[in-house]
Amino acid sequence: MTAPPALNETHDPRLLSWVDSANDPSTDFPVQNLPFGVFRRRGHGEPYRGGVAIGEQIVDLGAVAEAGLFADLAGQGATACAAEKLNGFMALGESAWSALRLSLSRALRQESDSAPRLRPCLVPMAEAEHAVPARIGDYTDFYTSIHHASNAGRLFRPDNPLMPNYRWVPIAYHGRGSSVGVSGQDFHRPLGQTRAADAAEPIVEPCRRLDYELEVGAFIGPGNPIGEPISVDKAERHLFGLCLLNDWSARDIQAWEYQPLGPFLSKSFATTVSPWLVTLEALAPYRVPWTRAANDPQPLPYLESSANRAAGGFDLRLEVLIETARMREAGEAPSRVSASNYGDAYWSVAQMVAHHTINGCNLQPGDLLGSGTQSGPEPGQGGALIELTEGGKQPLSLDNGESRTFLEDGDTVIMRGWCEKPGASRLGLGEVVGTVLPART
Repeated sequence: MTAPPALNETHDPRLLSWVDSANDPSTDFPVQNLPFGVFRRRGHGEPYRGGVAIGEQIVDLGAVAEAGLFADLAGQGATACAAEKLNGFMALGESAWSALRLSLSRALRQESDSAPRLRPCLVPMAEAEHAVPARIGDYTDFYTSIHHASNAGRLFRPDNPLMPNYRWVPIAYHGRGSSVGVSGQDFHRPLGQTRAADAAEPIVEPCRRLDYELEVGAFIGPGNPIGEPISVDKAERHLFGLCLLNDWSARDIQAWEYQPLGPFLSKSFATTVSPWLVTLEALAPYRVPWTRAANDPQPLPYLESSANRAAGGFDLRLEVLIETARMREAGEAPSRVSASNYGDAYWSVAQMVAHHTINGCNLQPGDLLGSGTQSGPEPGQGGALIELTEGGKQPLSLDNGESRTFLEDGDTVIMRGWCEKPGASRLGLGEVVGTVLPART
């Protein structure tokens, strides 16, 4: 991959904003972040349009474009963001993304004289609703955590948990883009075909082993012509930004259907993404080396890069919380059930793109890549209940005394992701939330 975005004036941890809520040390959206999404004011029936998160406010990029506040590449970017989806902006490439982000950064800084012109373009987050940020043409879900692959594999193949191709190939399957929803998505427990171990025939019934999967999503920017692979050295030029992703999974349906071609109905009923896309430029202070154990097979040449080795990973902290219906009724806080870090991924985002296109597959602006469940090497770092409960054999205790093997109706799953370290501004991806409703029978 080409060198990751260098640190520049937008990353200066001393920067403050005239939007006071952006200066809260605990905010996910300081002036150093400026993630993109689409929104509209709740209850107004107006079109969705692009926006940028700053503290507890949203910069309405449709209003910015209409007012002509920015010129040149930044102005072109704002105009593209006035659309209902960000695909056109994603297609413009990193020069336009960076130009608009820089103009916004300068206009939102505490010392800026742009406040009188930009303040009318702010919409409080509390008054907004969101949609999926892009029109997703295709969704591909990878399997990049060796810890998750080992934990899950051990449940079915104790003596040989990893398949022989895992350390060589960034494994993935083609998901369903039409059922991807934005944070706040509620969905009915899926029905499907299952077969008990002692049964002669399968039955159709509501899923009994409903699970979540903690993932990082990556949205594609400029695509590639069919037949022309993207090299690992150029992959990040095609990556717009990262979000959180919950790949809901029906484990009992999955167990019956997945051989020989992999997941189908067990995954296609719902996938939820967070509303804000954090650009790779904003994440530059939190790049970390991508590593591979010396005794593991090293990547084949098309997946190898010295730049990827130096800074192909992200020090992105992740956590999962569960809020049960009883907690909600009692006004109790959700229970934190796991924590992990995207820096532990076995394959990097650049390698995902390079492998996806090595056969000539053409990616398009707005395509979504999922990282696969992100789990850590230690107990309590599993990114799914199937790991934390050892396949449902060991119930997970929640803070209020309830327990779970898999999700129950009324459960809300909350996933969060953020970066922080000394010498850099804390920034976050926000959160992705979804709730399980009873099955339609």
